Amino acid sequence: MSHLTAAQLAELQRIDSPTIANAIEQFDVRGRVEGFAGWELRCAFPELGTTVGYAVTCTADSTTPARRDRGLMRLWEAVERAPKPAVIVIKDIGQDRSRSCHMGEVMATTAKALGAVGCISDGGLRDVNEVRALGGFQYFCPGFVVSHGNPVICDVDVDITLNGLAVGPGDLLHGDVNGVLVIPSSIADRVVAQAMKVREAEEKVLTFVRQPGLTVAALKKFQESFTH
Repeated sequence: MSHLTAAQLAELQRIDSPTIANAIEQFDVRGRVEGFAGWELRCAFPELGTTVGYAVTCTADSTTPARRDRGLMRLWEAVERAPKPAVIVIKDIGQDRSRSCHMGEVMATTAKALGAVGCISDGGLRDVNEVRALGGFQYFCPGFVVSHGNPVICDVDVDITLNGLAVGPGDLLHGDVNGVLVIPSSIADRVVAQAMKVREAEEKVLTFVRQPGLTVAALKKFQESFTH
């Protein structure tokens, strides 16, 4: 799998995730209800802007008391060898997802030192203030949990699905306050240019509808001319 240059990644980071989603639609490489997560995966630190990085995937369980093999070093090895920037993606497979917790200050600090810029999980995360203070490390999750429970990293570098979003090792992720999506590798180097076209088209619509005295008749006429 080829990876984008640092300059290309920086260009993607300057664009909001909904615009990227709209741009991807233009390539017709996947269905319109594929490739993005549902609203459970919420952005914890919107002030950080857009997060872009390559997925390091794993499954984890923190709510089964009997599990013993923590497996954390296998995750750190995967992060170390992954393309950068990396985003750790954790699928909860425990008994009680609503009480799970898969990352806190120590793990986030370690992950950042190894080249990760965020963590996405369908389970809980914690140490919110401390991780915010790290700077440049984002959380996407349904919510926060105070205790780490009995944390175990199970399988690493596996295909997983979180809140409707299918993610494989090395997938290019793009996320902001609006949510998270995967950018297909086959079009990754063309998405920015298409996103600029999307913005230009949307700006024409916005300029028109912001004019005083808008009517539905005028809007219909505009849309007819806009699509021809």
